[in-house]
Amino acid sequence: MLETLLTMQQRHNASPHILRLGRLFCETVLIEVEDQSFYLQFRDGQLISVTPGPSAKTPWRFALRTDRQALEAFWEPLPAPGFHDIFGLVKIGRGRIDGDILALVKNLRFFKEFMALGRLAANGEQPA
Repeated sequence: MLETLLTMQQRHNASPHILRLGRLFCETVLIEVEDQSFYLQFRDGQLISVTPGPSAKTPWRFALRTDRQALEAFWEPLPAPGFHDIFGLVKIGRGRIDGDILALVKNLRFFKEFMALGRLAANGEQPA
């Protein structure tokens, strides 16, 4: 999981399109997959660090919580219905979003496109 997130970080920081979308995003996001936690720190749209957790001392703005199988299904090249979107995961009961939902919604396209980079990382494809 950490390896995929680090690959996503490299691809994210090399994508002018995604950096432009998130140019005002300066937050820490928690990604929790079963018993693993990862803190993604964004500054001006760049992902500056991916830190494994858990940590009671690391504040985060919003969290995406899911299970490994659901996240792997989300990262398929053509995900099945319900696994195609972070809100789809919530709707089918395989994910949960906690924290400041407004911060997520204000930056929804940016965060969705960032999470979709896992599809490239998981499949070894190059970004378009």
